[in-house]
Amino acid sequence: MHSTSPPPPSAIWLPILAGLCASLVSIGLARFAYTPLIPSLIQAHWFSASDVVYLGAANLVGYLIGALIGRPLAHRTSNKTALRLMMLAVTLSFFACGFPLSVSWFFGWRLLSGVAGGAIMVLVAATVLPHVPAARRGLASGAIFLGIGLGIAGSGTIVPPLLSLGLQQTWFGLGLLALMLTAVSWFGWPSDVHHETAGLPVEKNRTPTDPAVYLLFAQYAFMAAGLVPAMVFLVDYVARGLGAGSHVGALIWVMYGLGAIIGPVSYGFLADQLGAKLSIRLVLVVQAIAVGLLSISSSFAALALLAVILGSFPPGIVPLALARVHELIPNHHQQQIAWSRATVSFATFQAIAGFAYSALFNVSGGHHALLFIIAAGAIVVALLLEQAMRLIPNTSACSLPQGFAPRTESPTL
Repeated sequence: MHSTSPPPPSAIWLPILAGLCASLVSIGLARFAYTPLIPSLIQAHWFSASDVVYLGAANLVGYLIGALIGRPLAHRTSNKTALRLMMLAVTLSFFACGFPLSVSWFFGWRLLSGVAGGAIMVLVAATVLPHVPAARRGLASGAIFLGIGLGIAGSGTIVPPLLSLGLQQTWFGLGLLALMLTAVSWFGWPSDVHHETAGLPVEKNRTPTDPAVYLLFAQYAFMAAGLVPAMVFLVDYVARGLGAGSHVGALIWVMYGLGAIIGPVSYGFLADQLGAKLSIRLVLVVQAIAVGLLSISSSFAALALLAVILGSFPPGIVPLALARVHELIPNHHQQQIAWSRATVSFATFQAIAGFAYSALFNVSGGHHALLFIIAAGAIVVALLLEQAMRLIPNTSACSLPQGFAPRTESPTL
């Protein structure tokens, strides 16, 4: 906890800045800049309404693939090299999406951008946080994932003026921004000095894991299912579903982005004050209510307020879930493995939900409210899972491998 010679501030903040740039480009822009583009892609006849929705889900499928291949890719190269490659891949995908050659071409590049996002999500905290003093890791984690919020907010403010130049110019503009952020982060990544290469010995003594870890995986998965409809359909719901137009839709998306900026810091603060377990419970209650209200709201004031609350959720739960992993597992290497698995469970449900909601949206004739009600149900399930775990007798008294023993007190993130 106390270090005799703390690293200079630049040694800490350069990797954090690199992490922020990575989450901003790979998730903040690559995933979320697509949402305010949906109405324009349909109106400009680049793709049909059903194709546009499925192309949005392509990024979510890629995210799952990236979550699975992130650690193996880093083992074959290094964390630093893998992160640089993934940021270049996202940048290239923006420029490629400026050419609507076919649905499969566009799908492939949207898929690649998702792969990069998933790999970065698995690797970025594991690369940066070991170089940050323990006392500052909560702040550092919030700062890294703040990039997601900045990307969401940035997409809401940058996309509308870019669209006035044309759809192709919009994709090129996003590509240039991604290229600049990739350049800013390029020399900020730390070397992999803190990473144990011994992943193999740990695999040999496998014993049952604390059920609370599996509970987190399950809750995180249902959170993913609960956040997809607002994340993908919010702007389209306001612009076309409520008939308010693209301009009002973009304003609501800016409010969503404002929430996304507030989310990582406020959720991290909540975890520091109340512990990650109670914080997750409170956040799920608020989000279930907010998504449910979205299905019956039409006034601008109500939509703006709900957008802020809902926007805080996708980037906010990342440091919250990471804090819960650190509460439950003291060993750094095991934390990495658990976080990778948590991201995979999140990505799996997010991808399944992306296609399921897209299919339901098309079958129901564009019924947005139905999607929001189902999303609220998914968040309620995540909440009830914890209560269900309490019915299982003696869950804490299972045999645990070394490094997987649960923590009983304070969060360490």
